[in-house]
Amino acid sequence: MGSGFKSPNYSRGLRSKALSIANAAALTEKMSSIFSEIDDPRVERNRVHLLTDILIIAILSVIAGAKGWEDMENYGFSKYEWLSQFLSLPEGIPCADTFRRVFERINAKVFEQCFRRWVESIVESVGAQVIPIDGKTLKGSYDRALGKTALHLVSAWSSQHRLVLGQVKVADKSNEITAIPALLELLDIAGCIITIDAMGTQTAIASQIFNAKADFVLALKANHPTLHAQVKDWFEQRLLQDFEGITHSYDERVEKDHHRTEKRQIWCVPVSELPPLHHQDDWVGLKCVVMVVRVRHLWNQTTREVQFYLTSLDCDGSKLGQAIRLHWSIENGLHWTLDVTFNEDACRVRTGHAPQNLSLLRRIALNALNLEQSFKRSHRQKSNRAAMDDNYMLTILAACLCHHNDALKASCQ
Repeated sequence: MGSGFKSPNYSRGLRSKALSIANAAALTEKMSSIFSEIDDPRVERNRVHLLTDILIIAILSVIAGAKGWEDMENYGFSKYEWLSQFLSLPEGIPCADTFRRVFERINAKVFEQCFRRWVESIVESVGAQVIPIDGKTLKGSYDRALGKTALHLVSAWSSQHRLVLGQVKVADKSNEITAIPALLELLDIAGCIITIDAMGTQTAIASQIFNAKADFVLALKANHPTLHAQVKDWFEQRLLQDFEGITHSYDERVEKDHHRTEKRQIWCVPVSELPPLHHQDDWVGLKCVVMVVRVRHLWNQTTREVQFYLTSLDCDGSKLGQAIRLHWSIENGLHWTLDVTFNEDACRVRTGHAPQNLSLLRRIALNALNLEQSFKRSHRQKSNRAAMDDNYMLTILAACLCHHNDALKASCQ
């Protein structure tokens, strides 16, 4: 009788069994140290469960697909025998209300500081790379009865490492213009290329990026009507003349995927070739203006889109085209994944600091899943396997915690 077929990941799965409870204890100890600055918000006489146990169960459960407090409790009960081997759990698994009350009260800013320190331990230097910055609204976090609007977060995304580098909450009755400078202040962006959509195309933000020894690529749209109209008219005229006599750089890319063909044409022109722009001196570091024409051929229609950009980079159409293209990685790699894999927009958590803290748990989980590369599957399949296989959960923790720590690395082998 034949022996049947073996999964290509069979031997890899056997190797994951080597991760022992001792390694789990070392990994959770490392995780506890990362979040050690978080103060327990509960009254001391009511502290039945340890804060570190609550945090670790919450993180593990979200990696495994938990969407809310009841899921965290269910994960804890389902994995109690395994968790009890390396967590204290003096009074067993916390109930759903305990998870809710704790995350409603945890200081969100301190939690985010711990998150950034963890990311910095993974990526000691972000290096020369494209860092898209964009905002996302948690649509389900509004509370109509209390007149509370939905939470809006601005995130920085590492296009090279596919990691969330940091996030900042947009203040109530404010917008991304105030949140983006606060986020930039928290990051070491020297040598990087910062890409931002039209909301962040502000002279003060451009100056902040340039003064931090980084470069910017900022989308220019109708929120700067005079400048946008001036640039649009100039490029339209020069395009008719095929840019004759104008110093410029041109690049063209064609991509075919999902029954769609997209052609992108990039024209980059030094700002010295254009007539004096509206308030040009206010744009510190401005070197070039870019026009991108995207023509998409779908099965039932053809669309054409023209977009303009301001940049401090040199006139190189290929490099600028790549940077502009990478900006969309924050939409596909972060925002889309949060909605599809973690159902973020459907989450109705909305009291206290809970929406912001739970959103950070999702970003911790997303980073962890991206760092684990041995199981070549989608985020959803990785999450499902982590929920079913405790050894694979330890593999994920090893991938995201065994960086720049030789003693811990040895325990993860």
